[in-house]
Amino acid sequence: MQERIHEFVIAALAGMNYDVDEVTGDTDLGPAGLDLESLALAELSVQVEDEFGVKFEVEEMETTALMTLDQFTADVARRIAADSTTAAGTAA
Repeated sequence: MQERIHEFVIAALAGMNYDVDEVTGDTDLGPAGLDLESLALAELSVQVEDEFGVKFEVEEMETTALMTLDQFTADVARRIAADSTTAAGTAA
């Protein structure tokens, strides 16, 4: 799942006109790497929310900017797993 999220995020960033040729899992989303500003982080978060059904809070944007791409995709994968576990527990 994390690889699928990674591919989606790279495609989304490319669609937002970011140069992703040199991006690796260790690339920071914030100033030390891609330099995504708050509006770009919000746009990326909305795209991820729409694609994977997870939710981000506005207060999380600062923390997200400090993550690497791998940390971000792992966080999204964790949220998806938590949501499906909660949904399965509710259905039981």
